Amino acid sequence: MTPPTAAVITPARQVRGRLRVPGDKSISHRYAILAALADGASRVAGYSSGADCRSTLGCLAGLGVVVTDGPAGQVTLLGRGIGRLRSPDGPLDAGNSGTAMRLLAGVLAGQTFTSRLVGDESLSGRPMRRVIEPLERMGARIEATDGHPPLVVHGARLHAIAHAPAVPSAQVKSAVLLAALHAEGTTTLAEPAPTRDHTERALAAFGATLDAGAGRIAIGGGQRLTARDVVVPGDFSSAAFWLVAAAALPGSRIEIEEVGLNPTRTALLDVLRRFGAIVRIEITGEDAGEPRGTIVVEGDRTGAVEIAPGEVPALIDELPAIAALAAHGGEVRVRGASELRVKESDRIATLVRGFRALGLDADEQPDGFTVAPGAARAGGGAADACGDHRMAMAFAIAALGATGPSRIEGADSVSISYPGFFEMLDRLVA
Repeated sequence: MTPPTAAVITPARQVRGRLRVPGDKSISHRYAILAALADGASRVAGYSSGADCRSTLGCLAGLGVVVTDGPAGQVTLLGRGIGRLRSPDGPLDAGNSGTAMRLLAGVLAGQTFTSRLVGDESLSGRPMRRVIEPLERMGARIEATDGHPPLVVHGARLHAIAHAPAVPSAQVKSAVLLAALHAEGTTTLAEPAPTRDHTERALAAFGATLDAGAGRIAIGGGQRLTARDVVVPGDFSSAAFWLVAAAALPGSRIEIEEVGLNPTRTALLDVLRRFGAIVRIEITGEDAGEPRGTIVVEGDRTGAVEIAPGEVPALIDELPAIAALAAHGGEVRVRGASELRVKESDRIATLVRGFRALGLDADEQPDGFTVAPGAARAGGGAADACGDHRMAMAFAIAALGATGPSRIEGADSVSISYPGFFEMLDRLVA
């Protein structure tokens, strides 16, 4: 079903229900790429249904990887092995996905051919210098337009480096780790702050040896990966919108099953507790080092939430959802989040503009925003998501607190990560 370009959201007293969310987007990208580099056929169950992860599969197919869709979201990839990808016949289209472009740049840096990575208008405006710089230090040559896509990656024989990024980024870290598999020597990375560790866990699951701990990662080049069957857990960042809705509306109860519970992703749960929600989790299993389980959130009371700069790296994808708490009675203040300006949209400017259009009192700062409580109940409005999937979902959750219908322009952008979001919203509201 093609999502509408605009959605009308009616107010809700509560949200209630039990559900599962699509497969984790971050993990899906990584499993697909590592399966492509492994020896043998890997089956990935629960692969994300979003457009971003389909872009990764399309790029891998362009590099000679045989990709086969199976039942119930299963994808099988016949890996070509380290250093054996095929020179593409044309550009590799990452669509809207910065993760696909940055991680694939790391892979392509160590190949024996030249390739061109392109993306849509939004992705073409996103900065790539932070990933270009370490890959060029390793020996590759990458052409860009003032540091932006498209990227022309001239693969080369790589050598190990020691890399200490100034800004924490799981995508840059992952690109360097993937390039390191193709490099001579041991590559080390020092993180200024912890970021999601899906790549490290996935590398170990596919048979790589690496030393990770205390903010430092070391990985030797020349390793081979072994194909395996893996299961992608539900996407925590997609679940975040339902968890926030439950926390924001007293009397609500949302239960999400089979969702990823990687501790580098679940900082939102502590934020919701600070807001006043009742939060319970139960780990029910683990696959490829990724824990999964059930989260229950019940709305109880509301309070103010302040996100300090040190918390931002662990909450970067959830900050739009957190902002929606203010539409239901709690002030939200975020600092140290300038990274939001270089996402699918300038998320600080888009968020403030959209929340004001919905009747909220929102203020923009260079590295964050403040949204005051309560003003959303002045009647609804119309907010433009500017083609950004997380903005569309955040505006929808905020609009539940209005006193009249609200219109979300650009609602079709949810297909990037969560097809069916608005249909699920209709099912959960009460």
